[in-house]
Amino acid sequence: MRARVYLDWNATAPLRAEARAAMISAMDVVGNPSSVHAEGRAARALVEKARAQVAAAVGCKPAEVVFTSGATEAAAVLGRLPVGCVEVDPTAHDCLWSQRRDGEGRRAIGWGYANNETGVISEAPDRAAGVPLMLDIVQAVGKVPFSFAWSGAELAVVSAHKFGGPKGVGALIIRDGVEIVSALTGGGQEMGRRAGTENIVGIAGMGAAAEAAQRELEAGVWDEVAEFRNILETALSSGAKDTISVGKGGPRLPNTLCLIAPGWKGETQVMAMDLAGYAVSAGSACSSGKVRASRVLQAMGYDTALASQAIRLSLGPGVEKDVVLRFADTWLAQYRKALDRAA
Repeated sequence: MRARVYLDWNATAPLRAEARAAMISAMDVVGNPSSVHAEGRAARALVEKARAQVAAAVGCKPAEVVFTSGATEAAAVLGRLPVGCVEVDPTAHDCLWSQRRDGEGRRAIGWGYANNETGVISEAPDRAAGVPLMLDIVQAVGKVPFSFAWSGAELAVVSAHKFGGPKGVGALIIRDGVEIVSALTGGGQEMGRRAGTENIVGIAGMGAAAEAAQRELEAGVWDEVAEFRNILETALSSGAKDTISVGKGGPRLPNTLCLIAPGWKGETQVMAMDLAGYAVSAGSACSSGKVRASRVLQAMGYDTALASQAIRLSLGPGVEKDVVLRFADTWLAQYRKALDRAA
C-alpha cells in the first residue's frame, strides 16, 4: 500500500526540521522575555533572533515585526487604524481586496497579494495619498521573491505555518512611523503593540522556518516545484480537455493549481481523492466544511456551478514528478467515472 500524498501545502505546510529543532531547544528556556535577569535575557534573545530571521525573509526591518498568534489576529488591526476603517474580513482570503470608509470618507485597504485558492498574484489597486494599505502576504513568503521595503504598503500579515513553521504564531509588519491602536493592552510587550507574554517556542520555530524558507527560495527550489505543477496541469488538461485551469498564463504562485472540472462537485472530488490516498482541497482552509461555491472564483467571473466544481492542488518541495503523474492518472480515472454516473 502506497503512502498518502499531501497536496494541500497552501492550507498548511509540513513542519520543517529546522523549526522543530528550534522549538525543542526553546522549550528548555525558562525565562520570561520581559524579565531583566539572565533567564529573561536568554528568552528575549530567542525572540529577537526570530524577529531578525522573519525580517530578513519578509524584507523589512526587525523593529517592524510584531509577533502575533497568526495572520488573522494581525489583520484584525486594519479595523483599528486611526482612519476608522472597520469590519474588514481579517483573512482577506475570500475576496481579492477589501476597502472600508469611516464616516468622513477616509479609507483603508486590505489586499491579498497572492490568493490562496488560485495562486494568482496581483498588484494592489491605486490609492490616494494617506490611504493605508495592508498586504496579505501569507502565501507569498518563502515561495516568491517579496520585499516589504519596496512594496509601498504600510502593513503586512504573515503566518508561520504556511512556510513550515508551527501553527498559532504569525506576525504583523508595521512600517516605521505608522501608528496603530492595539487590540490587546496590558503588559506592553512587542513594543506596546501586542500585549501578552510572547510565545517563545512558537516564535523560535517561526524564525527558524523563515530562515530556511528564504534559503530554499534563493536556491531555486520552488522553480522545480513550478515545473512539476506545470507537468501536472498539462497532464490533467490533456486527459480532460473540458477542465479549466484558473489563472493559467498569468502570474501565479509556483505551487498552486486551481482546477475546475465541469460536472464534478469540488467537495466530491476531495472525498474521492482522499479515499485514493491524496490530500487536496476544495478551496480555502478557512472555509473547510462549508459547502458553497468559491467567492473568489465568482469574483473572477465564473458562474456558481463552475465555482462549485473546483479543487485546489498545492505542491511543495519533495513532491516528485512521478507522484504528480500518478495523481493525474488517478484523478482522471475518477473524473471519467463521475461523468459516467452523471450521464
